[in-house]
Amino acid sequence: MSEKERNTRLTTASGKPYYEHEDSQTAGARGPILLQDFILHEKLAHFNRERIPERVVHAKGSGAYGTFTVTHDITKYTKAKVFSEIGKETRVFLRFSTVGGEKGSADSERDPRGFALKFYTEDGNWDLVGNNTPVFFIKDPKKFPDFIHTQKRDPYTNTKSATMVWDFWSLNPESLHQVMILMSDRGTPYSYRHMHGFGSHTFSFINANNERHFVKFHFKTLQGIKNFTDEEATCMKGIDPDQAQRDLVEAIDKGDYPRWALKVQIMTEEEAENYKWNPFDVTKVWSQKDFPLVDVGILELNENPDNYFAHVEQAAFAPAHVVDGISFSPDRMLQGRILGYPDAQRYRLGANYEQIPVNRCPFATNNYQRDGAMRMDGNGGKSPNYYPNSFDNIYADEKYKQPAENLGQNVVADWYDRNEEGENDHYTQPGNLFRLMTPEEKQSTIKNIIGSMSGISGEKRYLIINRQLCHFFRADIALGIAIAQGLGVDITQHAVGNVHQN
Repeated sequence: MSEKERNTRLTTASGKPYYEHEDSQTAGARGPILLQDFILHEKLAHFNRERIPERVVHAKGSGAYGTFTVTHDITKYTKAKVFSEIGKETRVFLRFSTVGGEKGSADSERDPRGFALKFYTEDGNWDLVGNNTPVFFIKDPKKFPDFIHTQKRDPYTNTKSATMVWDFWSLNPESLHQVMILMSDRGTPYSYRHMHGFGSHTFSFINANNERHFVKFHFKTLQGIKNFTDEEATCMKGIDPDQAQRDLVEAIDKGDYPRWALKVQIMTEEEAENYKWNPFDVTKVWSQKDFPLVDVGILELNENPDNYFAHVEQAAFAPAHVVDGISFSPDRMLQGRILGYPDAQRYRLGANYEQIPVNRCPFATNNYQRDGAMRMDGNGGKSPNYYPNSFDNIYADEKYKQPAENLGQNVVADWYDRNEEGENDHYTQPGNLFRLMTPEEKQSTIKNIIGSMSGISGEKRYLIINRQLCHFFRADIALGIAIAQGLGVDITQHAVGNVHQN
């Protein structure tokens, strides 16, 4: 390289050009290093701090930028500007992830997959944080830490434990619907491009007349569904543990942009009051016969981040980030995530995590938040840091006022049993799902369940197995018999009794 081409000088973090990048300053050619070599200090000190805390869940992930384009008019349901007119484009960032494994785990693990979208809209950033499944394992956020502990490492052996996993599931039959999906081949997607995405929770749309409709979001892959078998997924762990990351980057690099069709289900407030299932229970789906899918638009990923850490690792999502025209519902798990997710990001990235470029709203942000580590936006300059005040021109725009939520008469705040009468059918939908499977899908799902439950060990092994078998029998007799036979359980010696629901 010629002298003329060398126009980018090496500097310290403070901007001082320097030359001594590879050799430490020493007392003589073979003497000890001098304390004054501040270049050495800076390099080692920064290196020691390169790793930020990994996400407790969804630690391993991939992401890309793209666009969302509206193709159908849904303005009768929502005034959200992202859906304001056909043809409108909004920049997005989408992060995929596995859920239970650490940052260095394999992409092909049997696990749900995270599907977290950030829409950069003119009314602020909207985060739709879901999974590749329409349901979840539990329906009360108070149970979430216990559930995730079972998906991590045993505190004694520091290894993954099928005993912990199935013990929890067997004590919480509300998990059965998601377990059935996880144990099918949908639990091991071939790639992030070949799976659907779901908002999973029930959200609400608010239109220009302040009318509320409840909504579920479905992103249907236009690449087609493609899954690994259990054997293929296990093999891929050894061949390429980063296979899904590599697949996404290479597809976008060569212009094979992955796309999804966004569709929604819409439910009125009156229908929500009278529906046969609790529409705010994230362990249940809404029947598409009762609430057909409505076309909305097309999501396309077309830009790889130029630096993984800056964009994918520092990306921070929170269901609390909604925009005008999109709101929440009484979904208990959603309510818990509204609190939990922003708190997790503040812990990982700091109080000012929303100023990091991937998280920053590209449009105006005006508030009275000040100070904190890594403040990067001028900290408000000399403007007031309190409200109301007599000096600035910031005002609360009344047109963004949220309509009141009708919670009905004589509503009392209490700790209600989430599985009270009318809320405790954990078997009909999982059984229906199994009966809808083809013979090949049934065989694969049964095989995967047997393979996973075979890992249950310890003195409580038979108790856990029999308890879980009760759930499978209640979902579908044929399913329970097949799994029992595969596990070598003589069902004539084990009565299917009452199952303790914790």
